[in-house]
Amino acid sequence: MNVDVAIIGGGVSGLATAWELDAKGYSTVVLERQVRTGGHAFSENISGFMMEHGPSTINAFDPLAQNVSTRLGILSDQAYLGDGVKQRYLVDNGMLKAIPIHPFGFMTANYMSLPGRLRMMMEPFVPRGKSGTEETIQDYITRRFGSEFCERIIDPLVGGLYAGRASELSMPSVFPKMLALEEKYGSVAKGMLSKFFKGGNMPSKRLFSWNGGIGTLSRALEAHVKNVQTGVTVRSIRKTKTGYQVDCGDRGPIQAKSVVIATQPHVASGLLSTVDVEGAEAAHSISTPPLAVVFLGYKREQVSHPLDGLGFLAAEMENIGLTGAQFSSTMFPGRAPSGCVSITAYVGGARHPELARLPEQDLLQLAQKRLGSLLGIQGEPLVARVRHWHLGLPQYQLGHSTIVQTLEDTSQRNPGLFLTGNYFKGPSVAACLGKAQNTSSSVAEFLKSSTDQQDYFSGKQACN
Repeated sequence: MNVDVAIIGGGVSGLATAWELDAKGYSTVVLERQVRTGGHAFSENISGFMMEHGPSTINAFDPLAQNVSTRLGILSDQAYLGDGVKQRYLVDNGMLKAIPIHPFGFMTANYMSLPGRLRMMMEPFVPRGKSGTEETIQDYITRRFGSEFCERIIDPLVGGLYAGRASELSMPSVFPKMLALEEKYGSVAKGMLSKFFKGGNMPSKRLFSWNGGIGTLSRALEAHVKNVQTGVTVRSIRKTKTGYQVDCGDRGPIQAKSVVIATQPHVASGLLSTVDVEGAEAAHSISTPPLAVVFLGYKREQVSHPLDGLGFLAAEMENIGLTGAQFSSTMFPGRAPSGCVSITAYVGGARHPELARLPEQDLLQLAQKRLGSLLGIQGEPLVARVRHWHLGLPQYQLGHSTIVQTLEDTSQRNPGLFLTGNYFKGPSVAACLGKAQNTSSSVAEFLKSSTDQQDYFSGKQACN
């Protein structure tokens, strides 16, 4: 097979890249090792309950996500957060503490101590940090807002978003917009207030999915991509005079002018090892600790908690074994049959990778015990399912920006070879779509440049 572009990996990143290139008129093939596409973005209906095996929401204020939804014809199928989302919850000494969802909720709630709230209010008076200095999230937030705010607010947030630790992740790589506020206004709080009073969008103000779950996006992308092959294991990539040869084992080789690697970093490292040692080492250095998703469905009367929020997050200091949970049936319609509720708990990540490796029954027992205590649950679930992700979310640790730059420069060291995925601009679906769009533009530019050069030399030879 001969194509313009071979895309290795059929998750959202790979499918979106292929879709954009197809639209530009290039021939592509997507090679996916699993029997289905979509990667982590997989939604499953289980006896009327809908389980999200990976991501569950998209930022509704992201213009690219809305544009993609429109172009794929799935805009009318969007589902927005339900009216039942009225609180946010954090675990406080083994109990759930409700925090109002308005911007000043942490100030009015009693979750933090009075000294902790007073220290948080002093943030506008904290001097700017040294420009160009990379800090961990813990160091940065502690310096600006105090240690209690970091330990009790930001640490749970980092655990929920990245399944990581604030003490290990890079502030500029994870929260660059917060740093930009400090740089522009001299204070994060001042910057956020300025945006609020100017009518700007506050973080996590509005989220959406689709009636059929996040998997709707994967299915729509696959339907719009011209050539998708599943069950294909790519063994290696090697350079040729005309581009690259992709070894697909018993499926035969593929000749491509350009190759896009859209896999998890450890897979990318293996594929790069034969063509770009520097890039292979960079990809190998990205940690992806295991994560387990535990999905439970109950009759409504079994759960005494009102479930009137997105869910809850837990600081590592609470030591409950869960990074948090989502009240799935409260978030979006159609996530549970009438008279029932569904809850999704998350275990493992950088905090407790060993817990994510537990057998299914042990994970169910852990989740049911913790959720039973926190939410007042009685009896056995109607539905219980576990998804093990042996390689979870990429950890944007100190030095991540240097790693990313090395990987971005792969196409400079190896013209026509590109990478995309959730370890570049963020693990969210919207970030993956954005990176895929940028990657497709870079590939198209390379192919056009290569064609222009061939036309030039062919014309010159003809004239001679």
